[in-house]
Amino acid sequence: MVANFSSLTKRFFVNASSPEALKTSFMNLGISQRFGKTSEAGLEWLISENKEWTLLFDNADDPKLKLSSFFPQCTHGNIIITSRNPQLAAYGPASHSHVGDLDEENAALLLLARAVKEHTDQNHKLAMGIVQVDAQELSCLPLAIVQAGAYIAKFKCLINYLCIYRQNKEELLQQHPDQAHDNYDWTIYTTWQISFQKLSPVAAYLLQLCALLHHSNIPQSIFANATQWILNNEGNDTESMREARKFLQNFVSRSGSWSKQYFRNIVAEIEEYSLIQSQEASDTLDMHPLVHLWCSSTLPDEVTTRACMANVVGMSIDVGPDAYLERIRMIAHVNMLVPDFTVVNSQFWSQYAWMYYEGGKFEHAKGLYELNLQRQREVLGKHHPATLSAMASLAATYRQLGRYQEAEVLELSVLEQRQKLLGEDHPDTLSSMANLAATYGQLGRYREAEPLKISVLTERQKLRGEDHPDTLSAMANLAATYWQLGRYREAKPLEISVLTERQKLLGEDHPDTLSSMANLAATYRQLGRYQEAEPLELSVLKRRQKLLGEDHPDTLRAMANLAATYWQLGRYREAEPLQLSVLERCQKLLGEVHPDTLSAMANLAATYWQLGWYQEAEPLELSVLKRRQKLLGEDHPDTLSSMANLAATYRQLGRYQEAEPLELSVLKQRQKLLGEDHPDTLRAMANLGLTLYSTGRHQEVENLQLKVVAKYRDVLGPDHPLTLQATKDLKATQDALAKAKV
Repeated sequence: MVANFSSLTKRFFVNASSPEALKTSFMNLGISQRFGKTSEAGLEWLISENKEWTLLFDNADDPKLKLSSFFPQCTHGNIIITSRNPQLAAYGPASHSHVGDLDEENAALLLLARAVKEHTDQNHKLAMGIVQVDAQELSCLPLAIVQAGAYIAKFKCLINYLCIYRQNKEELLQQHPDQAHDNYDWTIYTTWQISFQKLSPVAAYLLQLCALLHHSNIPQSIFANATQWILNNEGNDTESMREARKFLQNFVSRSGSWSKQYFRNIVAEIEEYSLIQSQEASDTLDMHPLVHLWCSSTLPDEVTTRACMANVVGMSIDVGPDAYLERIRMIAHVNMLVPDFTVVNSQFWSQYAWMYYEGGKFEHAKGLYELNLQRQREVLGKHHPATLSAMASLAATYRQLGRYQEAEVLELSVLEQRQKLLGEDHPDTLSSMANLAATYGQLGRYREAEPLKISVLTERQKLRGEDHPDTLSAMANLAATYWQLGRYREAKPLEISVLTERQKLLGEDHPDTLSSMANLAATYRQLGRYQEAEPLELSVLKRRQKLLGEDHPDTLRAMANLAATYWQLGRYREAEPLQLSVLERCQKLLGEVHPDTLSAMANLAATYWQLGWYQEAEPLELSVLKRRQKLLGEDHPDTLSSMANLAATYRQLGRYQEAEPLELSVLKQRQKLLGEDHPDTLRAMANLGLTLYSTGRHQEVENLQLKVVAKYRDVLGPDHPLTLQATKDLKATQDALAKAKV
């Protein structure tokens, strides 16, 4: 059956052979449309795209597969399903067709059309012989017939095709006697095999290399960038890279530069046999999922071929700031290409690690950065600039994994060495200082972080100017410390300035711009300006979902921030599903004890608390407190927040004797760490007052609350929600005291 769709209709192939293949296909659809990198993003794009599209679910043979869960829930678009499972006809009771039962006449017409042969009596007779059902040669399967036609068109062998086909089928059966292919598989595999054997060695190898990546959206720039790399690094490669260099030389022009035309010629050769498709608009290559499976499963030397492709990808990775999106889009391909680190050439450890880091795959990044640091120490020595860079990268990865103590040790060493080698004002020294300050911030040592960040900002303003990206990063980092110290009014103008400049310099969708937007929204939230925070957080979440996908750590933080604003607005029913999603994804991606996972658990418990579900909140809060005590220490601000939350739950459960010592401890530690005027210290004081009030100690409560109200007015202003709530609590206490006197 041949459908005649408009050339404007977007068409997408979906490998429906398994749930995992379906999810991967929809994930790549989302990436190709720049809508996110999850299967959900692919479905959402189809729902939102009102222009006509066609979705082909191919090879949907598994009777256990719930295909309907992958149908876009909308009233537009077209869906075609190819399957050997007759039960799927229920999805289109009035529009299904037994394609496998294509009659001989139509099969012969299709073969001649694809073979570009005239419909003469002789040609028709030959075509009928090829597609004979009784002869069980091609079984009248359209995909096999199209492949056969492509071969015949290329070699003008209509007369001899059946002989060629049978010879190749026998050869395949001899090579793979143990494979459990059915007749359908052997029919298709044989037609591909005879076409493959006619490819030039370069074309055949290109197809095999592509088969090691994901089957769709293979950037042609991989090969262009890699070829440019070998031209720029003549003689710098190792023996293990000879294979890749030899292959890429096929695309070097006579003038010694990358030849796009040479590459196009090879791609066109493969396209003639319908083994690959080039997408001009996106400059990418696609392989049919079955072609991809066949090619990857019949590699004569998979180890060598995989190593070659890993080198090609390593050469192609651009570590520049402008290539961020290119690196993110490569993650799906690298996940298929690199089963473990042994595949990656040591020369490209840092490139792969950087790509994993940006993709939020910090454990993958850590393994490669550790290998890279060890190698740099052995080859270049402990104090070489490249070794220090490797150390700094590993420290940044430790920070992302919540291993702050390990990060601090490395960052202190890098800073000391760079101060000696490069001087105090060198950009790399300032980066080291900024990294160490960021780790101090994660450790709750805000007062140690502040002078470092002020110094970095001052020097970068002198060296780089006010509008340089490094200066803006320094400004954002200082604002973050002001925020952590409760100095929200000082943080706000810095954050507004950074956001404005980044929007001008980098655009609305750049990750740094989105971070600036998220930071400003968090400050608005702390200042009680929730209506201003919400639209910013919604924008950040949508853009990160589209840019990075649902599971990237930055996306999860955006979701958590939006939930926090809903929480502050009293919209707990909207906050809860977001927080549940964040917690589940963090547990899966980062592990049970990662700081982000513990924050997600604490946030969900806080929502349970607000909903009056104290019994559900308590075990979560206990778990968070114990893990933070072990991970961060007793005095860390996050540990103290956990202690305060658990105490509040004890208070609501009427367990005042358990709540009071916890609240006293939190208050003393916050006074010591953050000072008397920090908002978190004032919250601790207010919480202690509530517990004392519940035990009838109203006079003690009044003294605390008078102090809290006065401090809140100074620090946050008279109209801040916390100030208003503290004033209300004070009045209740004073009313109780007045009633007691009467």
